[in-house]
Amino acid sequence: MFNITKFIVSDLIKNWILVLYSVFLLLATLGFFLLEGQGDKAILGVLNLTLLLVPMITVIFSTIYYYNMYEFMVLLLAQPLKRSRILASIFLGLGIAFGLAVGLGLGLPLWILHPTPVALMLVGVALLLTVIFIGLALLVAVWVRDKARGMGFALFLWVYFVLIFDGLVLLMMYNFSDYPIGKVVLFITFLNPVDLGRIMVLMQTEAAALMGYSGAIFRQFFSEWWGLIASLLIMLVWALVPAAISFRMFRVKDL
Repeated sequence: MFNITKFIVSDLIKNWILVLYSVFLLLATLGFFLLEGQGDKAILGVLNLTLLLVPMITVIFSTIYYYNMYEFMVLLLAQPLKRSRILASIFLGLGIAFGLAVGLGLGLPLWILHPTPVALMLVGVALLLTVIFIGLALLVAVWVRDKARGMGFALFLWVYFVLIFDGLVLLMMYNFSDYPIGKVVLFITFLNPVDLGRIMVLMQTEAAALMGYSGAIFRQFFSEWWGLIASLLIMLVWALVPAAISFRMFRVKDL
């Protein structure tokens, strides 16, 4: 398993898409701080870019990589290797490679330009989203044999978590605006790791004061240590459950 993971990581770090991804994050982060000047405003810009770009690149690239590794996996299965170890090697390889890209492209400039707890929270959220969407990508790729359909499902997941989910929540808040639904919206947020990551970072900045009644409820929850721990645990559940389901499906799947 270690040798397979090492091979995958060495293969991925040479991939020009992953290199461009890291360089773009680095240049974009530097650009926000040079243009905004103020740390909190730059952090908000980097946050919006991270929540849009990290899930998209991760889920698309990971899905394509699994399909491109199909023949290699079949060759490995001819050896006395467990299926779970093969898929775990791909999962770990993708996680390590994307983690390095996020660390160099996002973590390094933030550590140099804005070494604060908010920046640390942002990098942590980016890494968690990376692991989450790798797990979702593997789940889709293992479930759907056809590459075109698999890519369609992967793109739909990204659109749903980044765009559609927020639209549904806003529609619900508009229709039930006369009722105190702040706590309901808080729990609904747990169903979307992208929104949960956004709120975890926003609640540590001054922007939380501009979110009204719901923002006050969110700030009360996320400012407490138990609230942050609960949020991190939910993010970890989002990271582990799709991966665990994909492992279970891969063990019994007819390749």
